Amino acid sequence: MHRYRSHKCGDLRESNIGETVRLSGWVHRVRDHGGVLFIDLRDHYGLTQCVVDPDSPAFAQAEKLRSEFVVRMDGKARRRPEGTDNDDLPTGKVEVYVSEIEVLGPAGDLPLPVFGDQEYPEDIRLKYRFLDLRREKLHQNIMTRVDIIKSMRRRMEGQGFFEFNTPILTASSPEGARDFLVPSRIHPGKFYALPQAPQQYKQLLMMSGFDRYFQIAPCFRDEDPRADRLPGEFYQLDVEMSFVTQEDVFAAMEPVITGVFEEFAKGKPVTKGWPRISYTASHRAFGTDKPDLRNPLLIHDVTDIFRGAGFGLFARGISSNEKVRIWAIPAPKGGSRAFCDRMDSWAKSEGQPGLGYIFWRDGDVAGAGPIAKNLGPERTAILMRELNGRLGKFVQVPVPVEEQNAMDSLFRENFPIEVANRYRNLKPDGLIDGDAVFFVMGVPGEMYKFAGLARTKVGEEMNLIDKERFELGWITDFPMYEYDEENKKIDFSHNPFSMPQGGLGALRNLDPLGIFAFQYDITCNGYEIASGGIRNHVPEAMVKAFEIAGYGEQEVVDRFGGMYRAFQYGAPPHGGMAAGVDRIVMLLCGTNNLREISLFPMNQQAMDLLMGAPSEATPKQLRELHVRVNLPQKS
Repeated sequence: MHRYRSHKCGDLRESNIGETVRLSGWVHRVRDHGGVLFIDLRDHYGLTQCVVDPDSPAFAQAEKLRSEFVVRMDGKARRRPEGTDNDDLPTGKVEVYVSEIEVLGPAGDLPLPVFGDQEYPEDIRLKYRFLDLRREKLHQNIMTRVDIIKSMRRRMEGQGFFEFNTPILTASSPEGARDFLVPSRIHPGKFYALPQAPQQYKQLLMMSGFDRYFQIAPCFRDEDPRADRLPGEFYQLDVEMSFVTQEDVFAAMEPVITGVFEEFAKGKPVTKGWPRISYTASHRAFGTDKPDLRNPLLIHDVTDIFRGAGFGLFARGISSNEKVRIWAIPAPKGGSRAFCDRMDSWAKSEGQPGLGYIFWRDGDVAGAGPIAKNLGPERTAILMRELNGRLGKFVQVPVPVEEQNAMDSLFRENFPIEVANRYRNLKPDGLIDGDAVFFVMGVPGEMYKFAGLARTKVGEEMNLIDKERFELGWITDFPMYEYDEENKKIDFSHNPFSMPQGGLGALRNLDPLGIFAFQYDITCNGYEIASGGIRNHVPEAMVKAFEIAGYGEQEVVDRFGGMYRAFQYGAPPHGGMAAGVDRIVMLLCGTNNLREISLFPMNQQAMDLLMGAPSEATPKQLRELHVRVNLPQKS
């Protein structure tokens, strides 16, 4: 017999009854039932119930066992007594009557329990991550991650992609975050950078003629942590293709991502035939470029209804600045003062002055609340009739043309066609008695985020969001540039290597802030899970694009010399994307914290409590690297 095991702890079935077996694993828990000890023995593969009674030669040893001891147990597999089967376990009809126990690794007092999934302080969990990873739910999440990555690889290979590994030590690149720098010992005063993404290398692979690349790529960004972004490093499904348009990328990647979600969704519905929504339309209709499409509510522009009306605050705001708009968020079944006041308090907690509202009750179409009183019954009735707050979920077929033309003009003007065409029940049925509507006023570029938060808050409070589904979609046509208020300059808004729509001509002749790029994201349930674009492969256009963002031609050559040179020698049109492995796993595991799906994450202060990183370098290491530490003065 093998030194440690004849079977794994998840192997034994009724067919093994009567066999002498040897198991090794961790003591999950010990139960004393009237002097008979029941020991649940656990390994990576499962759990087996082992029994030791006073007649067993192993009983004295068994009495010394504690949780998380690593032991070897020999014994005979037998049928569990009638009425004691555990249908939740594959081994639930069998137990092992133990004749011999060997302690392979004793365990001290545990700083956190392994049995059960109770909450425990995060700093303890991360410091003792090796114990935390033994817990059932987290262990399952990690194995789900392994299976999801396997599925991604299988599907990418099925689409004709080849996996290549790109360098980790590279040069600094403007990817929108700070680089992690690595000092060079043999080149004093010079530094490598850990890649924020394999962007340049994957484009160079296309220059090299490899055509279809993918990689489960580690990426490194020195940015502040948050729940949906791990500090330091993350992994992405990185993809690039030659001789493709945006449509080709969509056609290749949509079935891959859809297939992964369907495989691991545990029966939850997954979008088929993803909607495509422009960046501008998404901000306008949802208040974000990563909308939760499970939420059926749309933001409505009702500026004209308030223009010249009796509600002075809104009327003055509109007249003082032609850019000011009034946006409305319907709240089906939100027609009570208690709910409206609660939303107003929430808005103040978000740093807003408040949240105006109207609600309807007792059949009064004039509405209730200060805004309704000042707006007047006629205009309030128009709001009630024309605000469709009961829109259905996205569907995958366009609305018939005749129905589209039949929509009232206000509704048509307020909603981008690519959004409206994806919703069922487009006929504006209007709000009804018992409903409410909330208002946000401001310049769209400054207020859209809060309007989006309010839309989400109403959807959650009214239970309009179906949590048991995955809604995927494309967000397209991102602006090429944005204005950096802090540095008072134009900068790239997304990926600097993307092709501007209109090419070199647009870069030369249009207002940079009016140029759109062939850039796109994938969203799922309110998260951005992928981002990509068609690349700018024309040398003159590349130089001009960076020039607009403040980079001179020589700086472009110095910083991106490899790619710039490659473009001079036959560059194919190419494009791709990168999907966040961590966020996809997080969604499919049903958690909202990336630490629950990662092996050894850092904490919110970007510290590895298990390994003690970051740590100080020794004087010898600093001398070898020709580096001197200049610490900030303590206040």
